[in-house]
Amino acid sequence: MDKSKIPAGQADALGALLDDHRAVKTLFKTFKDTEDRDGKESIAREVCQQLTVHATIEEEIFYPALRGVSDSIDDMLDEAKVEHQVAKDLIAAIEEDPGGDMLEANFTVLSEYVSHHVAEEEGELFNNVIKEKIDLRDVAPLMAARKEELTQEPS
Repeated sequence: MDKSKIPAGQADALGALLDDHRAVKTLFKTFKDTEDRDGKESIAREVCQQLTVHATIEEEIFYPALRGVSDSIDDMLDEAKVEHQVAKDLIAAIEEDPGGDMLEANFTVLSEYVSHHVAEEEGELFNNVIKEKIDLRDVAPLMAARKEELTQEPS
């Protein structure tokens, strides 16, 4: 999704989520290109942290702001909730044993799963938000403040 084409009422909120998606996508590629085991573990920890913060912001602020606008958006939010839970389960497996034998497998599945989720979110949910002209101007600062709060907390 091209950030420059997002209407003003949604630009800050959707733009912030798009930035998160791009950052994690870059880290997934870096993980794949890294040969060093310590490097892979460090990248995996960073991805898990970023995804946890991102999912929290969506679940606490973004998704509730969309709930009830339309049945189709509600259906997408229900699916996103399930997808988030699966991602959280994979994140927990990675965080429990980042140096373990299953790191590559868990991280690969997480990468594929998150890529699928992002494609649906950007291609369907965000497009419906724009189509429905949902004003997210009040939501964006709440999202930014919550992200700041979550990234300042000790791990």
